[in-house]
Amino acid sequence: MSFFISSVAKKLLTMENISKSFPGVHALKSVHFDLVPGEVHALVGENGAGKSTLMKILSGIYTKDSGEILYNGESIDLTNTREAQDMGICIIHQELNMMNHLTVAQNMFIGKESTKGFFLDDAADNRQAADMLARLGMQSIDPKELVANLTVGRMQMVEIAKALTYNSRILILDEPTAALSDQEIEYLFGIIRELKEEGVAMIYISHRMDEIWEISDRITVLRDGEYVGTVVTADVTQGEVIQMMVGRTIFVETKSESSVPEGAETVLEVRNLNAGRMVQDVSFDLKRGEILCIAGLMGAGRTETVRALFGADKKDSGEIYVEGQLVKIDSPADAARVGLSYLSEDRKRYGLATSMSVAANSVMACLENFMKGPFVDQKRINKVAEEYVEKLETRTPSIRQLVQNLSGGNQQKVVIAKWLIKNANIFIFDEPTRGIDVGAKNEIYKLIHELAADGKSIIVISSELPEVLRLADRIVVMAEGRVTGILPAGSSQEEIMTLAHDI
Repeated sequence: MSFFISSVAKKLLTMENISKSFPGVHALKSVHFDLVPGEVHALVGENGAGKSTLMKILSGIYTKDSGEILYNGESIDLTNTREAQDMGICIIHQELNMMNHLTVAQNMFIGKESTKGFFLDDAADNRQAADMLARLGMQSIDPKELVANLTVGRMQMVEIAKALTYNSRILILDEPTAALSDQEIEYLFGIIRELKEEGVAMIYISHRMDEIWEISDRITVLRDGEYVGTVVTADVTQGEVIQMMVGRTIFVETKSESSVPEGAETVLEVRNLNAGRMVQDVSFDLKRGEILCIAGLMGAGRTETVRALFGADKKDSGEIYVEGQLVKIDSPADAARVGLSYLSEDRKRYGLATSMSVAANSVMACLENFMKGPFVDQKRINKVAEEYVEKLETRTPSIRQLVQNLSGGNQQKVVIAKWLIKNANIFIFDEPTRGIDVGAKNEIYKLIHELAADGKSIIVISSELPEVLRLADRIVVMAEGRVTGILPAGSSQEEIMTLAHDI
């Protein structure tokens, strides 16, 4: 169904004057949004703009403070997700929402399991899960596999498959491709196009501009919790939409040459690192003040390499030198003691205690330094936390704010503050801008460059080649667990992809 046909159709959904507040935060202020059958409607804005809050209201996770929701012309008030699902409204969350101790099939059909008499029919659920995964082109995922054993990208694909098991009339996709490979994204877009033909309406939230222009019919922009406007995708440029989002022009420049002084000291050497089948004889070094990017396709072994380096996963063999000294790193505590820090791609799972305050998270890695006898020196913690909120320009109502109420970009700043307070010298960023909007990305890039300028040494793993080319002083390219080449700043995307495919 083309957007021309959809645009004259009766509106399936209208959200009018929607407002929502949380303690210290006015998340939405009289926001408008509408949807017609068979369209993909992109919802964009910086993190904290209110996109996810608006969709959580639509999917029954939050209740609105004021405003009206019309669904098929009738006013509705949703109080839980089951009500929304029963009406055909289903959301795929940006943050993974899986039960790791259950299998893929059990996660997909939880709450609607097949039965045989009084017993659960796992075999039937496994067959249905296999069919749905095959539809997504992910036949390699075993329905009987525990979710805990999957990569982040595969977990995301299972979330998408789970959502498609509902007979949805409105499908909300909140950053669905954040952890997917190019091939997986193409599979997903194929499914989206099929669903469009069937008249399913989709709301697509993404910070990846190229995706939005490829898949969406219309774009609605929010900024600071307010409605900015709705435009037809084909009628506007990316620059115009970005200006609507951030209220300013964002310039993206690639780094043409290394910023590292000639003869800079080597602070980290990794020699012949091996860890399972995904890390095979990996060697590289890192200079003081250098930003070293590790690029490669999904499954290349990038994350596995840095997790083995940091002691989060057991290494089989290899040597690690810090400041010229051979060090033994068997755990993250060992890594932190020699000045390494690791900022995981899944920051909520591995980097933050989201139910705790900004202040508590900021000193989490070195709480022992803030003790006064048997007691915590809260006054000193507050002073240091305030200092780093100001230094990193973290947007929070106060240091007492719960981290779960911050935007993705500001959560990332809290993790950075934690390791700066710990006095780390080597920062490992794994997908540092995953799920972060274009404006906040700019701030994270600025922070990474400032850290390097201050003499910190940085390793960045990124799946976004423009990000790699913007940040890197050197680029380590991996494929199938091995280093296939090391490129200088100013290299092209084609050179990186050639090595990433090990051509």
